[in-house]
Amino acid sequence: MDIRQITPDYAVAGQVAREDFAALAEAGFTDVICNRPDTEVGPEEQAETLRGAAEAAGLTFHVNPVIGGALSEDNIDAQRDMLEKARGPVFAYCRSGNRSTVVWALARAGTRPSGELVQAAAEAGYDIEGLRPYLESKDR
Repeated sequence: MDIRQITPDYAVAGQVAREDFAALAEAGFTDVICNRPDTEVGPEEQAETLRGAAEAAGLTFHVNPVIGGALSEDNIDAQRDMLEKARGPVFAYCRSGNRSTVVWALARAGTRPSGELVQAAAEAGYDIEGLRPYLESKDR
């Protein structure tokens, strides 16, 4: 599992497996957000299958499926709500970590300067430069 730290309280990675949740809990994460739709994975990787392993490890498991190329305002609002209600550091996953990074940045638009959001993503290996105009429109 290639965990990429976006901020001290938010990290992303590609698809996880049942056996990864204990390590996530040991690493200090309290909440997990699944941003991968079940239509992209087999039965062993579907959200409800993984929920039990996450909860057994003491993690709160959230589902916010982000469809590639079809990210919605509902996805952004849900991610923002999950981040705000998290008990501690959040780990989010999708296929590669990119969608989890994009939806995080959009959910945080207006709460942090756009340049910081783009830079945090870049430092973790994700190019969200294309979001800059939208993010800048939310700068205060």
